[in-house]
Amino acid sequence: MLSLGQDMSRVRPPAVAGLFYPEHAEQLRAAVHDYIEASPGRAVPARRPKALIVPHAGYPYSGPVAASAYRLLQDSRAPIRHVVMLGPSHRVPMRGLAVPSVDAFATPLGEVPLDVRNRQRLRELGLVGVSDAPHASEHSLEVQLPFLQATLGVFDILPVAVGLAPPEQVARALDGAWNGPDTLILVSSDLSHYPTSEEARLLDAKSTQAILERRSDLPDEQACGARSINGLMQVARRRGLEIELLDQRNSGDTAGDRSRVVGYGSYALYEA
Repeated sequence: MLSLGQDMSRVRPPAVAGLFYPEHAEQLRAAVHDYIEASPGRAVPARRPKALIVPHAGYPYSGPVAASAYRLLQDSRAPIRHVVMLGPSHRVPMRGLAVPSVDAFATPLGEVPLDVRNRQRLRELGLVGVSDAPHASEHSLEVQLPFLQATLGVFDILPVAVGLAPPEQVARALDGAWNGPDTLILVSSDLSHYPTSEEARLLDAKSTQAILERRSDLPDEQACGARSINGLMQVARRRGLEIELLDQRNSGDTAGDRSRVVGYGSYALYEA
């Protein structure tokens, strides 16, 4: 949390509250709780994930699928203190990777401070630039924050907007911020966009297979966060991470209309 004397202009305010998720704290807290509790639990204690891939649409659409990943965090009781978040820049065309200059991101549930130490480290290594524009209206990372606030204790974030960047560049940035077991890597991505529900099942099954095989050739047409995923897969191969599919559905399964859907998948990655 920010101190009372800190400049509030340094906080990125919510951009999609009331659009992608409830804008009132009590309603938002209840919605997140309901999604997580509706997600199937595990008969054995959940392992602590090192990385997650989660979708980022409006909560009625992707919330049930995203919740499977956050249920894992809740059940594992992992002492996570830092979250490195990668998501596509939907509204601002850009090359490379960009971190914001602000001190915190806000949601109706409160403010989450930025990991300034890791931000400075990646800047000094020349792996990211600083730009607030890609983050100002971007939803892909913002919609993850209420789930993180509901499942983690005190933590900070390093939000990274990913533009046109090869897997090698993303992988280097991930390695630079990997750190120990108290750091979680979170990649935000939806899968197929606007085919029929049946077409989406086929396309998304191919994407899931590529992820489970730790391949780095997922095309943009199959996932809006493909560049982040491909970079993470390079790291997964090199570090020998195990990958588990948690849930895969589309908006036709969660919100009804099956004629034009968006695909969603949640995945967990584990260190040996």
